[in-house]
Amino acid sequence: MTKTLMVLHGGPGRRSVQPIVDRFEPTHRVLAPTHAGWDGTSRPDWYEGPDDLAMEYLDLLDDENIEDLVVIATSFGGWIAAEMVIRDRGRRIGGLVLIDVIGPRIPGLPVATPNPDQAAQLPPAVRDNLGVLAHYMAPHPQGDPRLPHRVARVTVPTLAIWGEDDRVAPLEYGRAYVKHFPKAEFVSLPGVGHAPLMEALERTLDLIADFLRP
Repeated sequence: MTKTLMVLHGGPGRRSVQPIVDRFEPTHRVLAPTHAGWDGTSRPDWYEGPDDLAMEYLDLLDDENIEDLVVIATSFGGWIAAEMVIRDRGRRIGGLVLIDVIGPRIPGLPVATPNPDQAAQLPPAVRDNLGVLAHYMAPHPQGDPRLPHRVARVTVPTLAIWGEDDRVAPLEYGRAYVKHFPKAEFVSLPGVGHAPLMEALERTLDLIADFLRP
C-alpha cells in the first residue's frame, strides 16, 4: 500500500519544499498544501494561529480517510505538524519528520525572526509571506510554552533533522524540544543552517528516505 506524505512548508512558502515532493512523488502519494494566506492565497479572517491550519489539515485527513500518514515539516510547518499530532484523535498520523522546526518557547533559547529592516530588503513575494507568518505567530511570537508538554504524549516515530549552524532555531533549541518526543531520533548536520533542503539537500532527502522504509 502506498504511504501518504504531507509536506508542510515554512515561512518562505510552498516552493521551499518542492525538492521533497520531487523525490518522493514517484513512490508515494504526496500532499503539499500551501498554507492559507501564503503566496497570495486567501485566509479566513478567523485563522489566527497554527492550530487553525492544523485543524484544516486534520479535517482533510478525515474527509479523504487517509491513514498512516507521515508528516514532513520544515520551520513553521513543524509548528503546524505538532498541533496536528497532538489533536490526532483518529490516530491517522503514523510518523513525523521535523526539519529545523519552530513552535515551542524554550526558556533561554529564543527563536530569531526577521526584523522589519531585514524584511524590507527581501523580494515582495517573500516579504508578503513573512507578513503572513507574523500574523500566525502573533499570539505566541517566541513560541508556545505549552507545546513541549503536549508533545510528550506523542507516541509516533519521529525523526528530527537539524542544521548545527541554524541561527533561527539553534541546535540547542532543537535538542531541548525534541527530547520531549518519546520516540524521536535526532540527527544534526554539520556546517548546515536553517535550510537543509538548500544546504544539504541529498543528505536530508536520504535521511527522510531511510525513515520511510518499512
